[in-house]
Amino acid sequence: MTMTTTTTTTMHSNHIAGRWVDGSDSTSNINPSDTDDIIGHYARADAGQVTDAIGAAAEAFKGWSTTTGQERADILDTAGSEMRARQGELADLLAREEGKTITEARGEVDRTIRIIRYHAAQALMPAGEVVHSIRPGVKIDVVREPVGVVGVITPWNFPLAIPAWKIIPALAYGNTVVFKPADLVPASAWHLVDILVRAGLPDGVLNLTMGRGSVVGDAIARDPRVSALSFTGSVATGAHVLEAAQSHQARVQLEMGGKNPLIISDDADLDVAVSVAVDGSFGSTGQRCTAAERFIVDERIHDAFVEALAARMSKVVVGDARDPRTQMGPVVDARQLEQNQAALRRAEADAGEVIGGELVEAPRPGFYMRPAAVVGTKQTDWINVEEVFGPVVSIVKSRDHDEAVALANDTEFGLSSGIVTTSLAKAADFQRRSKAGMVMVNVPTAGVDYHVPFGGRARSSFGTREQGTYAREFYTTVKTTYVGAGTV
Repeated sequence: MTMTTTTTTTMHSNHIAGRWVDGSDSTSNINPSDTDDIIGHYARADAGQVTDAIGAAAEAFKGWSTTTGQERADILDTAGSEMRARQGELADLLAREEGKTITEARGEVDRTIRIIRYHAAQALMPAGEVVHSIRPGVKIDVVREPVGVVGVITPWNFPLAIPAWKIIPALAYGNTVVFKPADLVPASAWHLVDILVRAGLPDGVLNLTMGRGSVVGDAIARDPRVSALSFTGSVATGAHVLEAAQSHQARVQLEMGGKNPLIISDDADLDVAVSVAVDGSFGSTGQRCTAAERFIVDERIHDAFVEALAARMSKVVVGDARDPRTQMGPVVDARQLEQNQAALRRAEADAGEVIGGELVEAPRPGFYMRPAAVVGTKQTDWINVEEVFGPVVSIVKSRDHDEAVALANDTEFGLSSGIVTTSLAKAADFQRRSKAGMVMVNVPTAGVDYHVPFGGRARSSFGTREQGTYAREFYTTVKTTYVGAGTV
């Protein structure tokens, strides 16, 4: 199938204080399915421009925070309607710049639209309560108010959905935003901002500052005018962001990945187990923080599971993300591809047997590899400890259910965990004993709804949960007012 491209030399600018502004330099956005295809050029902001953006957001907060919920809801609803009308175009762009399949890209755009419309509705919901005092004649009003300027720093693996689930509730609750998308995938983020701005956001309410994390992200985190900062990315960068933001007592929300386990019980339906494993681990080329990277398989079903898994993996069609026949697209860039291959070499050196993982030749140059599983690993091997963030899984044997649960919990991360079993007792026991923030029973560890809380424990997350009504906890602050009987 021949893929059409619209390679362009257009410079896409940052958006600061209601104006599109060129940066100090720029980056080229390259298609990982075809490295000869340049999607466009995107300006990089410098620290001074970030300072200007934060200043604009602080000034705009004075007016935006006093708008009605209806005004905010109308703007968000307008943005959602345009995105729905352009869903095919935006999905094609997303697949082209990030490398997830066109089916997955359409799903991400759809999810983004639903996030926008959900929080448009939330903008109209009551945001407080009246409480009776313990003292006669005194009424207590408890209300929620926006926190102020919110910094948003997002990763490359969900170029639309993750920015949306941070930016949209921030705006819905009356905050202003300074947004830094991943330097690797600026196109989808640029279009999201463009759509929101044209939907009617006043100048300075939403500012786009593209560029390097060491420059733009650091400047956002350190500025004392930023009242809250929501970040998704690596553990190392998250620790830096936390230290910088808390130096001026900003509230901080961090999502930083995982080493998610999937238990395959001895009573599991083999077909269900393989489907759950493949979908959860190799969807989006394994580049999801919720992907299962560790399979903990009961020794009584281990060999049959590995055989069935290998057979299913061998049939996965790897290719251009926009080809409808493709089941797994490329890795996002050359650096990530080398990290994946290095992880397999290290696992092999630790006496693991690697199934799959080969580099794939394609008609156009890209970052292609087959899904990989490492068999025969020990719990203490590097491959079972550190996140790979690619289509690479490891398999560990367990003697029984209790050992499987112990192995699943034996990690410094705690984002998502799963079990495949036909036993209600085992499912309930694992749900109770798992130390992850999200527990999946007979469904993939990756794949969550937008209207319920998202987040983990330990090294995976810090701060309040994201998404759904739980977003309100981060993007608003509580004010308690006492009103005496003599007040007229």
